[in-house]
Amino acid sequence: MTVLAATQTLALGPDWLDPAVIIESLGPWALVGVAAIIFAECGLLLGFFLPGDSLLFTAGLFVAQGAIDVPLWLVCLVLVVSAFAGNAVGYGIGYRAGPAIFDKPKSKLFNPQHVEKTHEFFEKYGNRAIVLGRFVPIVRTFITVSAGVARMDPKRYLTYSLIGGVAWAAGVTVLGYFLGQFAFVREHIDLILVAIVLISVLPIVFEVLRARAASRRGGPAGP
Repeated sequence: MTVLAATQTLALGPDWLDPAVIIESLGPWALVGVAAIIFAECGLLLGFFLPGDSLLFTAGLFVAQGAIDVPLWLVCLVLVVSAFAGNAVGYGIGYRAGPAIFDKPKSKLFNPQHVEKTHEFFEKYGNRAIVLGRFVPIVRTFITVSAGVARMDPKRYLTYSLIGGVAWAAGVTVLGYFLGQFAFVREHIDLILVAIVLISVLPIVFEVLRARAASRRGGPAGP
C-alpha cells in the first residue's frame, strides 16, 4: 500500500463513510442526512468517527453540481444550526453526566484531576480552543463534552461555539461549492478530501508550537 493510499484510507475510511456515497445514498433526503451526521459528530461521543470536514466540502460540491437541489444559503444555515445544536447537546451531556463519572475517586480511567486540568485549559485557551477545535476531527467531538464537564460558562461557550459553527460548517461548505466548479477538483476529489483532513489539523499544531515557544520564553501563550 502506498503512502497516499494509506492516507486516503485513514482520512476517508471505508466506503460507507465516503462522503459522496453517503450523500448519493440519501437521495432527496441528502441535506437532512448530512445535518444529522454533523449534529452527531459535534455533540454525541459516538459520532467522533464521522466524516465532518469532508462531508461538508462534498455537500457544497453537490450543491454546485445540482445534485443537492437546495440553495447554498439554506444548506449553510441548516448545517450551522446542526453544528451549534450538536455542541449544545454535547455540552449538556458533559455538564450533567460528566462530574458523576469523573468524581469517582477509585476510577482508573477517570480522575477528578482531569476535570480541574480541563477547567484550567478552558480558562486559559477556552475561546480560541472552541473555535479552532471545530476544524479538527475527533477534537471537535470531545472538546464540547469537556467544556460541560469543566463547567465552562454556558453563555461564553455557546457564543464561541456559534462563531466556530459559522466559520466551520458554512465556511467549508462554501469552499466546496466554489472549488467544486473546477474540473480538477471534481476529478480529484479523493486527493482534495485528504488535503482537507490534513489542513484541518494545522490549527491545533500551530497552537501547540505557539504554546511551546511561549513556554521557552517564560511567558504566556496569549489570550
